[in-house]
Amino acid sequence: MKQLLKFLKPYTKESILGPIFKLIEASFELLIPLVVAGIINRGIANSDKTYILKMGAVMVALAFVGLVCAVTAQYFAAKAATGFAASLREAIFKNIQSRTFSQLEEYGTGSLITRITSDVNQLQTGVNLVLRLFLRSPFIVFGAVIMAFTVDAKAAVVFVICVPLLFIVVFAILLKSIPLYKKVQNSLDTVTVKTRENLSGIRVLRAFNADDEERESFEKDIDYLKKVQLLAGRITAFMNPVTFLLVNAATVAVLYVGATEVFSGNILRGELIALLNYMAQILVELIKLANLIITVTKSLACADRVSEMLKDTNGESETAVTDKKINSIEFKKVGFSYPNALKEAVKDISFEAQKGEIIGIIGGTGSGKTTLVNLICGYYGAKSGEIKINDTKLKDFCEANNPDLKEESEVLAITRAMRRFIGTVPQTAVLFKGTIEDNLRWGKSDADKEEMDESLKRAAAYDFVYQKKGALKAEVNEGGKNFSGGQRQRLSIARALIKKPEILILDDSTSALDYVTEKKVRAGIREICNDSICFIVSQRAASIMDADKIIVLENGEEAGVGSHDELLRNCVAYREIYKSQFPEEELPELKEGAV
Repeated sequence: MKQLLKFLKPYTKESILGPIFKLIEASFELLIPLVVAGIINRGIANSDKTYILKMGAVMVALAFVGLVCAVTAQYFAAKAATGFAASLREAIFKNIQSRTFSQLEEYGTGSLITRITSDVNQLQTGVNLVLRLFLRSPFIVFGAVIMAFTVDAKAAVVFVICVPLLFIVVFAILLKSIPLYKKVQNSLDTVTVKTRENLSGIRVLRAFNADDEERESFEKDIDYLKKVQLLAGRITAFMNPVTFLLVNAATVAVLYVGATEVFSGNILRGELIALLNYMAQILVELIKLANLIITVTKSLACADRVSEMLKDTNGESETAVTDKKINSIEFKKVGFSYPNALKEAVKDISFEAQKGEIIGIIGGTGSGKTTLVNLICGYYGAKSGEIKINDTKLKDFCEANNPDLKEESEVLAITRAMRRFIGTVPQTAVLFKGTIEDNLRWGKSDADKEEMDESLKRAAAYDFVYQKKGALKAEVNEGGKNFSGGQRQRLSIARALIKKPEILILDDSTSALDYVTEKKVRAGIREICNDSICFIVSQRAASIMDADKIIVLENGEEAGVGSHDELLRNCVAYREIYKSQFPEEELPELKEGAV
């Protein structure tokens, strides 16, 4: 929770003024029962209308000043709470953006969405209520006890007994409900993930006629969420009836003791009414405090979840790099395994790529192709071996002017340093809501129309873009759903090409294209490869057979490296892939000793 207080620090003034104005309002509220007592004892008892009107005007003035103070306090509390929530959301979003792939996979998309939306909303509500009621309610409760002593000490003893009992009940329920609300938020994560999966995969869901199964699974998750919420709700629901019971019992005791004091002549009737008013104030404030405790309980559960994510935040500074150009990339016996994996995803990978070369990467499903290019991007850190850029270790290359680079930030710093050089097209083409022009500018923010047209032509996307209404201004729906799979891939390629990167990575990014269109795209890529190193990942031999160098992967290991013709003679795995895709083509004779 301490980690979150720094987000409230810019609103220190509002956080102080809000409670202060609430305490001023509470002070005026505590004076009203005494004014009422005066009206009864002097005004009504003596039929003094002038006094009644004068004291009535005093009550109206106290109420008006209290209202102004309450509205002012609400303004400051709302400003602090909304500012706190906005700063916290910004920090969470920045934290998500700064995380490595491994860290993002650890939390999951659903959990991250819940934390930045539901959890922060709950924290905002909690901060607002705390600033308004956290000091006011106890102030009224203890103030009423003190004021009761000024009226009659014997009757005030009832207050002294009642208040501690009430606080014991409140805190007992608080301790019991906090763990339950944590379970509620975790269960909400599960429901969010399930909802997101069903919405994004609705076509697949219906194609496999799995509506009933998914509905049952969703209902099971919802039932568990409802069960935990009901349990937490039942426990917190005890607060109000127990509070009412104790306060009403105390009210009866005050009436009994107060009536005895009135008959004894120790106090007047107006003072008894004042005692009852103070007890009523305690009841109202304890109800407010009960609701505050419930809200704070939920907020504390959410605060733990948000703090857990923020406490291992990565550094924010960009890593300086001295090299202006990348001339070569070298892998030396590089290995990598994913967290909790039983075996390495890639193992003993060694190759060298020079500027101007096109490197093809081919292999079966699960052979480690995507993992290999992710290591080049720096998305993951190699567990063994070393990666060199321009004959310099990747870490040293990225650490050039930053010797204080923290170990836990190493992967992130490498990613930051490398991304200025890299243009990448992932397996799943990702477009963002906006226009075609907006999406292309992800590659180069200051790109002009001529550069956009050039990249679209190289990606074989120019024709269909200019057939759209608005052309470059044509609307792109969320995820590019208003484009076909092939169109999304070509726009993604154009977005990478417009950057004219020094390292271009195409990860199976032409799988939805026909051979004629793919050939046009490859020709466009070849035009910019003189000044870059290009990696093309594919399962189709036709996509990489004209590459300068081809890396063949099998079960995460390097099965062969060479040109198309060399691999047909020397690599059994490559021959099998090629033969399966071109069964009628006659292959050259396999060299003796080929593997």
